[in-house]
Amino acid sequence: MSVLEQHIRTAAVIGGDACERLKYSKIAVFGVGGVGGLIVEALARAGVGRIDVFDGDTVAKSNLNRQIIALRSNIGKNKVDVIKDRILDINPDCKVNAYKVFYLPENADDYPLDEYDYIADAVDTVSAKIELAVRADRLGIPMISAMGAGNKLDPKKFEVADIYKTQVCPLAKAVRKELKLRGVKRLKCVYSTEPSVKTEGGIVGSMPYVPGVMGYIMAGEIIKDLIKTI
Repeated sequence: MSVLEQHIRTAAVIGGDACERLKYSKIAVFGVGGVGGLIVEALARAGVGRIDVFDGDTVAKSNLNRQIIALRSNIGKNKVDVIKDRILDINPDCKVNAYKVFYLPENADDYPLDEYDYIADAVDTVSAKIELAVRADRLGIPMISAMGAGNKLDPKKFEVADIYKTQVCPLAKAVRKELKLRGVKRLKCVYSTEPSVKTEGGIVGSMPYVPGVMGYIMAGEIIKDLIKTI
């Protein structure tokens, strides 16, 4: 099978047929900040054919320490517009839909999920995570969810697990409790077993490398699930 030059090294690992599957895959990424931006980056470079991005935020100076889309030239711009331009510069064959929205239970019906092959959750709001997980479960769409990456120092502490097998992470505990109440029996997630670092001023801190590692782990899981070869 013929593979475009930019995907030759990917095909060398997973094969041309797997690359073709990625080419026709449709993925929704909710949240394109420190974690989600790296999810999108990896998916675009892997040759995914359609990526829809959802985020109502704009690039701020406080994002410069960790977000791949955060450059001084982008401050004040909508994150989804910046990430869309980046995707197309990497992979012009990718179809990108950018939604300037904070996905919440109140507006969830405006954004149907049934057309996607995979859903990536990288939002901060617990209610949004719950809503995405419940809807994905009902539709039978694979989903992976990011748990807490803030106030962490050690990216080696990240693990991939079902939400019901997580420990230590307070966010995972909250999500687990709510999903159980709603009858959702499983949810793949990435979480950290590292206790949160106490920060000055009580703000949620983040190191440059930690959320990106989580994002790349999530992208790897998505790609492996889509191609079913690893």
